[in-house]
Amino acid sequence: MTISSFDLKIGTRGSPLALYQAHKVRDDLLAIHDGLTVEIVIISTTGDQVQDRRLSEVGGKGLFTKEIQEALIDGRIDLAVHSMKDVETWLPDKTMIAVVLEREDPRDAFLSPRAKTLGELPAGAVIGTSSLRRQAQILHRYPGLRVETLRGNVQTRLRKLEEGVVDATLLALAGLKRLGNQDLAQSFIETDEILPAVAQGVIAIETRHDDVRVRDLVAPLNHAPTWTRVTAERALLAALDGSCHTPIGGLAELSADGTLSLTGVVALPDGSLLHRMSDEAPEGDAEALGTSLGLALRARMPADFFT
Repeated sequence: MTISSFDLKIGTRGSPLALYQAHKVRDDLLAIHDGLTVEIVIISTTGDQVQDRRLSEVGGKGLFTKEIQEALIDGRIDLAVHSMKDVETWLPDKTMIAVVLEREDPRDAFLSPRAKTLGELPAGAVIGTSSLRRQAQILHRYPGLRVETLRGNVQTRLRKLEEGVVDATLLALAGLKRLGNQDLAQSFIETDEILPAVAQGVIAIETRHDDVRVRDLVAPLNHAPTWTRVTAERALLAALDGSCHTPIGGLAELSADGTLSLTGVVALPDGSLLHRMSDEAPEGDAEALGTSLGLALRARMPADFFT
């Protein structure tokens, strides 16, 4: 597509994975738009700066997007590229998710020098993770294991694993694949064992509502089946009022006949209580499916769980 000369600034975090994702969006845009100039702007976020505590203790996953969204609203960048699982359920009034790219494998990967799977770890083994979702599901299924906080990007967590700080860790398989590190995993965890985070494996492009030109530029990159799946999953999260304070997982699958299936899980952080439910609907009812399943799960939890 030929356009008049147009400079575009993409905002992103500075981690290797974030930069991979931003460069992918840049390359995809350059491949379809002649005359486009794209600059990648690295923005340090609070989530990158605070590495010694869980996200739930310092403000939630929005800490990975807040500063980037501020730059977008201020006009310092024209669009933001995020891992969709890091995007808060409710966006700033002036921005929107305009595009999602085709989803990579949403499963978690298991990394350990001591075992090939979670089930092979001995009692008392320590799993390093900052995710309450992973913690709750691990402890529910394997109560003999221990979980300790492990933060940092992929490279940092791999180094801590090698140093013996923890016996094992879980990482998003999508991130490992994008960095060419999937061979570091001992195994991939099936979703019936550990349900992934909502929108795990999805790259999202956020724009300003009123920037029609940028929205039109990125629109061809949207992957409709992924959009449908993410819509259902994020509706489930919204119905559960989900944040990093609540262990929640969700995964939607879209079949060839247009049937959308959705599975959700919500649990107490210590794994002592966990509910998992599934439902399905036509793909056009993605948001309604997510909302109804989220409300059904919410009704099963203690009244004070979401306070």
